[in-house]
This record gives sequence, structure tokens and C-alpha cells, in this order.
Amino acid sequence: MHVSPQPAQPGISKTRRLLGRAPRTRSVVAATGLLVICVAPFASARTGGPLREGVRNGTTTSETQVISNIGSAPGPTGGYSTRQSNLSNSGGGAVYGCRSQVGGSAAKPRPQNPCLRANNLNTGYAFEFNASDGPIAGLISAGAGGDSKKPFVTNATGIATGLNADRVDGLDAAAIIAAARAKAGMDADTVDGANASDLKVRWALVDESGDIIEQSGGFTLTSKPGINGQPATNPNIYISAGSSLVDKGLNATIAIQNRLDRDGIAGTDPGFGGDVAVARCNTAAVACAPTDTNNDNTLVVRSLVNNADAASQTRRFYVEVTE
Repeated sequence: MHVSPQPAQPGISKTRRLLGRAPRTRSVVAATGLLVICVAPFASARTGGPLREGVRNGTTTSETQVISNIGSAPGPTGGYSTRQSNLSNSGGGAVYGCRSQVGGSAAKPRPQNPCLRANNLNTGYAFEFNASDGPIAGLISAGAGGDSKKPFVTNATGIATGLNADRVDGLDAAAIIAAARAKAGMDADTVDGANASDLKVRWALVDESGDIIEQSGGFTLTSKPGINGQPATNPNIYISAGSSLVDKGLNATIAIQNRLDRDGIAGTDPGFGGDVAVARCNTAAVACAPTDTNNDNTLVVRSLVNNADAASQTRRFYVEVTE
């Protein structure tokens, strides 16, 4: 059976025939593109925009959190949630800026978060600062500085190991000493405003008979037993210092001897101990009886084997005046 070929439809080109399904294909492509355009904004809003390098990223209105669970590592890298490093010789690893007001994160009624906070929830360090080289590890500056600014505050009162404080209450060591010396009567390092190197000590050595046998100068004997009407039963020795003893330091000590015969029996009578006491005359506690002794220039000394026994043997002594 012979079948004749169908005649070509008039008005339809070869190209049209080759693209007989093109209208449907174009519809599918257009629908797919529309779906991508519609879905993409929802995906961006849900996950946030990508971090763009080299430009300023958009301003966010909620926290961007990076949470990790990474153990510490002994090597130079590893063990941190994020790492920022700058290979430039001019530095600049990270900078954090904010506009926090006074009070810090404990401010009431609204916290004022600091620009940078490190909070360790365990017992270790909250921060470490390390400068591998160079004479200064870092700088803490507060505005223009000065005494009205504080570098930091702390509630810890323990000793900061290695911290060298050169000032206390705004004063260095020299200023502290000067301020202390200005407070009359409160300075253990000074006497009448003079420090130890400025103090002058005068002294006299008095023998067993009550006579001054050596001295630095200015002392004279005013009274002793049998002199100046002083009875022999009064063993005290009265010495004039030649100037007022008010606010001066007085000291007396036993002067030992091992060459003298005190009792008239052959052989020495060494004197290695005894009692000695000294005071200034004419005070609220001491009144001196012999003539011309009850005044601010005179001191009295009793130096016996036993000061409670006026008849006991006398002892030689040194007396000193610090002025």
C-alpha cells in the first residue's frame, strides 16, 4: 500500500518546527527565576547577610554570636572561638569602639556595657596581655589624665605581685616624708623638725664621787652630796646642761669599771651593774630641792647599786642630751 507524504503546512518555517516546544520551555525558566527572586530575600532575612571583606558591613540591631566548643591547644594556634591577626609591621589586630556611659555593666537602672568585656565563668584568668618584646607592655589612658582620672578600680585588696607603686594619695616618697615632718609632735623620724642626721647629742661622764670627768661640752656640776647645801643623805647628782632641756631627749647609762678600790680594802671593787635614772628638773613630775637646780636647764641623775636604797654604793654613769 502506498502512502503519500503529507504536504508541508504552509506558513510554518523550519526554525519554528525545530522550536516547536520553545514557548513552554520559556515559561518554565521564567517561573524558576521568579521563585529564586521571591525566596532569596526570605533566606537572607533569616540567616543574615554575608560578611563582606574590605568594606563597611551593615549596622545590625541584634547580637552576632559565635559559639564554639574547642579545647585549649599547646600550639601557637587553636583553642579560641575566633582569631584576629594582622601581619602588618604597624600592628592592628582588632579595635572595638562603643558609646557606653558612666557606670559599667553594673550601672543602675540600666547597664552601661563596656566596649570590651572578658568574663571567665570558671576559676582561671579572665584576660592576659603579653608583649613579646619592648620596654612597655601597654598603655591605659583616661582623657587628658591628671589626678581627677583613675586608670582603673578594683575590689581586690591583695598585693599585686610585681606592681611598683611610686605614689600614695598623690604623693611620692619625698613628699610623704616632707608632709610628715610638717606635723609637729607626730613624726617619729624627727625631733623639733630635725631628722636623724641633723640631731646633736651632748654627753658627760660622771664618776662615783659625782664629778664630771669627761664631756662633749656645756655641762657643769650644780649640786651633789655635801655641795651647795645638799645633805649627804641625798645621793642625787644635779647637772646644768647650759641651755633649756625642754623638748630634749635625756638618757643615762651605767659606766662599768674594774680598776678601782671603793671600800678601802686591798683589791679592786668592780662595778658592772646597778640602777640609774634621769629626769629634768622643774617639771610637773619632778621638783629639785638644792639651790639653783629647780629650773629648765638642770637635770638630775641617781646612780646607785640599788636606787631604792639611798645608802647603797654609787656607780659612775654617762648622761646624754639629744637636741
